[in-house]
Amino acid sequence: MLDGIAQGVLALTLAAHGVSAGLAALRCRTQKGAVPAFPGSPPVTIIRPVCGVEPNDAVTLGSTFALDYPDLRLLFCCDRADDPAVRLVQALIDRHPHVRAELLIGRDPLTSNPKLNNLLKAWPRIETDWVILADSNVEMPTDYVQRLLVQWQPDTGVLCAPPVGARPQDLAGEIECAFLNTYQARWQYASDSVGFGFAQGKTMMFRTRTLAQAGGLVALGEEVAEDAAATKVVRRMGLKAHLVDRPFNQPLGPRTLRQVWDRQARWARLRRMTFPRLFALEVLTSGLLPLALALVVADIADAPTAAIAIGTAGLWYGTEMMLAAVSGWHLSWRMPAALMARDLLLPVIWIQAWFIDSFDWRGNRISDEEPLSQH
Repeated sequence: MLDGIAQGVLALTLAAHGVSAGLAALRCRTQKGAVPAFPGSPPVTIIRPVCGVEPNDAVTLGSTFALDYPDLRLLFCCDRADDPAVRLVQALIDRHPHVRAELLIGRDPLTSNPKLNNLLKAWPRIETDWVILADSNVEMPTDYVQRLLVQWQPDTGVLCAPPVGARPQDLAGEIECAFLNTYQARWQYASDSVGFGFAQGKTMMFRTRTLAQAGGLVALGEEVAEDAAATKVVRRMGLKAHLVDRPFNQPLGPRTLRQVWDRQARWARLRRMTFPRLFALEVLTSGLLPLALALVVADIADAPTAAIAIGTAGLWYGTEMMLAAVSGWHLSWRMPAALMARDLLLPVIWIQAWFIDSFDWRGNRISDEEPLSQH
């Protein structure tokens, strides 16, 4: 009986893995050619928060000025005039005088979310019916705006794109790609494909009137993370969070294992704080579960353990590598090791998320014990 249960759960786990990868591949597969701007394209505002300078910021922020869209307004937000990001953004603005761009300095400490507080000053400056919030480390293709607009649906409250790690320069970067791409993005697209989408804060597009009806940008301070708040806000309005097909790159460059750990641990705590029931299931999504079940089946059936384990691992990680290939995501000879390292880290990150209630974000201490509405 135990053998039958183990075999059944193993089959179910492998099937869920394959289905999630298939659903993600349908949404993320590469396509030729850029999406053109259609006649009468509406004016759009893009707001990008900046804080400090990272190695790829000149590329990612610079991509905002290369967008092929006819009616675009850019608002960059920074807390302090002495932040090194100010010089970079101002240089980009000066270099592209034909682009309607403005740098806003200051901070409105109305919520416990430091990034959102940085963005709030842009709210009165929005004059368009469409607004996009985009993190500074998102690299925008020239048809970025068009790809978002063409996928807006009647029931959409917020349209998002999860980050896809690109151009890692070391093993730590490869591990981060393993987290971002064939794990997190895969599950997000699978969930969205079956009607259970969640917002992702890297890119979020709204209709300005929808945000205004919800209370403005400050409404996204209801939760510790603005994307979790966006998901709950639009659902209360009878709308949904959807994901755009073919998500956008986040160049990684050099990484350290500590940076990868800190980032993934922070996001895990955010997910635990905002959607604890769903987060409780995450520990079952790594490759460790099917490998453990395969070993149980092999032991009970007196089958060759090594062959069963290798076959299961090959099927599990081979599926993820096929998804990366179909989607045009980062793929290298180091990817199998990165995928296995990720799965070893996942349960450790999951456990610590239940016992640590706060974290640092760019020098700001954030805790789920603090109220995240206006205070």
